[in-house]
Amino acid sequence: MCDRVVVATDAREIAAVVERAGYEAVLTSQTPQSGTERSAEVVANKSFDDFDLMLNIQGDEPLVALEALRGALACVRRGDPIGTAAGSLDPRLAADPNRVKVVVSPAGRAVYFSRAPIPFDRDGTGDVTCHQHVGVYAYTRDALARWVRLPVVPEERWERLEQLRPLLHGIPIGVALFAAPAAPGVDTLEDLQSVEAVLARHLREVSP
Repeated sequence: MCDRVVVATDAREIAAVVERAGYEAVLTSQTPQSGTERSAEVVANKSFDDFDLMLNIQGDEPLVALEALRGALACVRRGDPIGTAAGSLDPRLAADPNRVKVVVSPAGRAVYFSRAPIPFDRDGTGDVTCHQHVGVYAYTRDALARWVRLPVVPEERWERLEQLRPLLHGIPIGVALFAAPAAPGVDTLEDLQSVEAVLARHLREVSP
């Protein structure tokens, strides 16, 4: 699915661990304020000049589903400048601000992202469909460059959601939907402990 995989980090300790494991790390400056800005700094390196499609997997999404990665890439390949993904979400969990919600248009593009419950079930019908955003982005080279040049919008600061910047500046974001719940990300200490347990169990299962 990918021609080159790198771990981008501003920490030499992390880069050293990655390289000891046999993988490629790219050491960035400490200037980037988001995963997208860090990705843009990596792509600016001449060794990436031949790549026109980039996939950014956020470090706090270690259990991200392969379906989400394929879906984000498919959005860009069909013509969206930016692609991402979202899984199903039990409406009873929509009030959790650590679960980012996205409203998707009939054309398959993001309308808005929020930590608040959207769409809001005003009448309490119980039949609201909620989608939980997954922290993965695919971009064309041009879209990535445009994103990081854009001025920050207030909503991005209020919600602490970087994807609101390109969206509210008019850059379409395709959203690949999948039926399964999104895998848990790491936003709290409890999340970290839960993910560590899942990864430890997986290592035990695959170890000879």
